[in-house]
Amino acid sequence: MLEVPSMPTDAPAQPFVTPHLATSSLDSRVGTSGAGVARGWVSDVSARTGIGAVALSAYANAALRIGAEQPGCALPWTTLAAIGWVESHHGTLGGNVLLPDGTTRTPLLGPALDGSPGVGALRARAEDTADHGNARWDHAVGPLQFIGSTWRRWGSDGDGDGVADRHDIDDAAYSAARYLCADGHDLTTGAGWSAAVRSYNHSDAYVASVLAAANDYAAG
Repeated sequence: MLEVPSMPTDAPAQPFVTPHLATSSLDSRVGTSGAGVARGWVSDVSARTGIGAVALSAYANAALRIGAEQPGCALPWTTLAAIGWVESHHGTLGGNVLLPDGTTRTPLLGPALDGSPGVGALRARAEDTADHGNARWDHAVGPLQFIGSTWRRWGSDGDGDGVADRHDIDDAAYSAARYLCADGHDLTTGAGWSAAVRSYNHSDAYVASVLAAANDYAAG
């Protein structure tokens, strides 16, 4: 495994391959908004990286879309994939299963944010409780582990079904892309990349884990 410093000075390596768009709707994963990543690309890269096709499609589509909307950010799909791995093993943590529609067989819930050792304290709002069932304390939710307050600001429809759902990896990946590219971060630089990922989780160990996974995926 790559040895990673706690304060990365470089951005991750560039991916061994970048996504390319489908030439027709038949070549694209169903449900993506606009032109989606080509199925052949997904199949090839999934085989090389071990990332499931549904999750990989979500990361690639999100990177393509944010690249068109905010080209100065330069967010690679490998960074989204690395965050997805660290947060939930691409929706499969604890034996869960990522379904073809992008949701998980059972909801992915982080621990109650109740102020226990190592955990912050964050009260739930009514709309948060509907997602995780805890009327008192909030939880991070879904494959990319969004808390309610962050989702209310950044949550977006990533697959064109008219709903922004943090349990859906298509929506979560695009929302994560928007969040990471906020504040003008340039993810081609070590400082910009580290600041973006640290804003997602304020932990140097977390940043190091994401960097290691991103470099692994970049190598194919």
